[in-house]
Amino acid sequence: MATYEYSCDRCGPFEVKVPIGTAPTQWKCSRCSGAARRVYSSPALTSTPPAVAALRERSERSRENPEVVTRVARNAAPSPAHPALARLPRP
Repeated sequence: MATYEYSCDRCGPFEVKVPIGTAPTQWKCSRCSGAARRVYSSPALTSTPPAVAALRERSERSRENPEVVTRVARNAAPSPAHPALARLPRP
């Protein structure tokens, strides 16, 4: 079931749950029995995890003002090799 939004000229907006793809362009208002038209709105994206929101914000900022790397980090410690990699054939 999907939730579709309709708007009645007298009563205002209301939601109706019907199977996906079966929502008509008009629906009978439950309060005044008048015809209500279907309203197209953006999906609810308010439940974005904070890490995803921060990444999206950083990406948006980098479009206009990209961070520039001025030197190569030389003190980076090598990552430890996985024990299974030692058994692989060497060229």
